[in-house]
Amino acid sequence: MSEPAPNPFAGLDLLSSSVVLLDAAFRVRYINAAAENLLAVSRKAVLGEALDTIATCSPVLHEALENASAHGWGYTGQNVELRRNDDVTLHLNCTVNPTELPEAGLLVELWPIDQQLKATREERLIEQQIANRELIRNLAHEIKNPLGGIRGAAQLLEHELNNPGLREYTQVIIKEADRLQDLMKRLLSPHRPMQPAPVNIHEILERVRSLLKAEFPTTLRLVRDYDTSLPDLIGDREQLIQAVLNIARNAAQAIQGQPHPQEDGAMRPGGQLILRTRVARQVTLAKKRHRLALELQVVDNGPGIPDDIRERMFYPLVSGREGGSGLGLTLAQSFVQQHQGTIECESRPGYTCFTIRLPLGSP
Repeated sequence: MSEPAPNPFAGLDLLSSSVVLLDAAFRVRYINAAAENLLAVSRKAVLGEALDTIATCSPVLHEALENASAHGWGYTGQNVELRRNDDVTLHLNCTVNPTELPEAGLLVELWPIDQQLKATREERLIEQQIANRELIRNLAHEIKNPLGGIRGAAQLLEHELNNPGLREYTQVIIKEADRLQDLMKRLLSPHRPMQPAPVNIHEILERVRSLLKAEFPTTLRLVRDYDTSLPDLIGDREQLIQAVLNIARNAAQAIQGQPHPQEDGAMRPGGQLILRTRVARQVTLAKKRHRLALELQVVDNGPGIPDDIRERMFYPLVSGREGGSGLGLTLAQSFVQQHQGTIECESRPGYTCFTIRLPLGSP
C-alpha cells in the first residue's frame, strides 16, 4: 500500500504570519494554521472556495490581487481592512506576490495590527487627556476666583435694593454663579490624590445599580451578568463608583425611548442596560503586560453615539445630549487612567458597549 503524498505546503504551518495561496480565479488552494485562526475558518471548509466567500476584501486589496495575477506585480500594503463573515473587521499589513506554482499563482501574507493600532490609540488618548487636564485645570482656576467676586457683589447689591422685585435678578446671578462654581469643582475633582484599597467590583456595581434604579425606576431594565469568581482589585472606591456611574447614567439617559421586555413578554417603554464583568488574560494596559485583568462592560440598546462626536466623546465639554455638561466621560476616562486601566467604546444603532479594563494583581 503506497504512502500518501506529502503536503508541499506543510512548512507554511510553522509560520506565525497568516498565509493564503490562491489560484488565478482567486480560489483558496491552501491556508495555513495562522490564517485559519485569523479568518475564523477551517481549512477543509474553504479549500476551493473563492476568497470573497470567506472574507470581504477592501478595494485596494482586490486591485492588488488583480495586478499580481494579470501583470505579476507584487504589493505591500499597510493598515488594509478585511471583514470576516462574522462581521469582524481586521486591520492588517499585507503582501501579495505571484508564485511559480502551477496550482497556486498568488501568495497572500497577512499580519494583524489591531493590537498595534490599539496601543497607538491609547497612547494618543493618554497624551491628549494629560494636555486637556492641564488646560481645564488652569482655566477652572482662572474662572473660580472671579465667580466668587461676582457672587459676593450680587449678595451686597441684594441687601441694598429697596425694591423686592429686583431681588429676583440678583438671585439669578447668585444661582448661576453657584452653578458655575460647582462645574469648576467637578473639573478639578480628578486631581485629588487616590485613596487605594482592596475593593470588590461587584459591590461597586451594586452601588451604581441602586443609584440608577432610584433615578430611573420605571424606564430602565438593569441586567446583571457578573463573574463572581473575580478577586478584589486595588483601587479608589469612590473614583470607580463615579467612573462607572457616569458611563451608566449616560447610557440610561440615552435609552429612555427604547422598549425593553418584561417577564411576561410585554414590551415596556425604556431601555435595557447590562452590567457585565469578566476576567481578561494577558492584556497590555498602560504599556505594561498583565497576566490578569478585570473587564467591565456597560452595554445598552440605545440609539448609539452620533458619528459626529464619536471620536471626541472623551473630550471635555463634548456632549451628545441637550443640557449635558460634557464632563461625565472625561472624568470617567481620567479615573480609569489613574488606575492604570483603559476605557474603550463600540457603538452602533441598538448597541453601545463601554469596556473598562483594570489590572488585577501585579504585572
